[in-house]
Amino acid sequence: MVYKQLTFIPVSEETASILIALLSESGFEGFEEGPDSLKAFIPADTYNETDIVTIAGQFNLEYTVDDIAETNWNAQWESGFEPVVIDNFLAIRAHFHEAIPGVKYDIIITPKMSFGTGHHATTYLIAKSMEQLDFNGKSVFDFGTGTGILAILAEKMGAGEILAIDYDKWSIENSRENLERNHCTHTTLKLADSAAGAGQFEIILANINRQVILDNMFALKENLIPGGILLLSGLLEDDETIVHEKAGSYGLILREKNNRSGWISLKYSH
Repeated sequence: MVYKQLTFIPVSEETASILIALLSESGFEGFEEGPDSLKAFIPADTYNETDIVTIAGQFNLEYTVDDIAETNWNAQWESGFEPVVIDNFLAIRAHFHEAIPGVKYDIIITPKMSFGTGHHATTYLIAKSMEQLDFNGKSVFDFGTGTGILAILAEKMGAGEILAIDYDKWSIENSRENLERNHCTHTTLKLADSAAGAGQFEIILANINRQVILDNMFALKENLIPGGILLLSGLLEDDETIVHEKAGSYGLILREKNNRSGWISLKYSH
């Protein structure tokens, strides 16, 4: 499969964060952030130049477009992937990296084209929220699993049965590989594009984007047992009001909010 690689230079860290949110809603599947640049990748057959002109125009950004083979993209991503360390709580690294000393949980992944390899502020936010929870023996639903990082972390933290779903076949394949690499044995993967009918869970993790969260809010509420915890991320600060109104309309109670680099995570209970 041929991919389009868009390169935005120069771009600030804050603008890059917003671009990632907007581009991910337009079909982009992977991102590579540099000190003052952002590379974004999308299958050539879903690329829409009009969308990009509109998005780039909001920030007066210039960009280049190149065709790149999927295999080359993966090689480029893997070679540039750096370990992610979240305080002394979590390290996310590739198999060719040395273990990070002094962290409680060590996750080894194959760094390919799934959103959620841990570099993004939203992964940091939801992982930090997970640190505060007791997962021991709990049932967990990872909605929009991507690379499977959150499901893997939940299992390492002692969760019982875990269901991880994603709408993208490639993400399911990558998640399966990462689950096996981390010796996870009680996480079930499922290809699905909706949270409806997934079952009931004590903890739900949803690190996706505003529209998917809004579209599935009722289902997520139905999936949450009384007293359960719903962690939401993949949200910009400007998304807070509409997401909170939707959650509140279904009786969900906001317990905590955190922010980082223009992004937020929200913790709700039933």
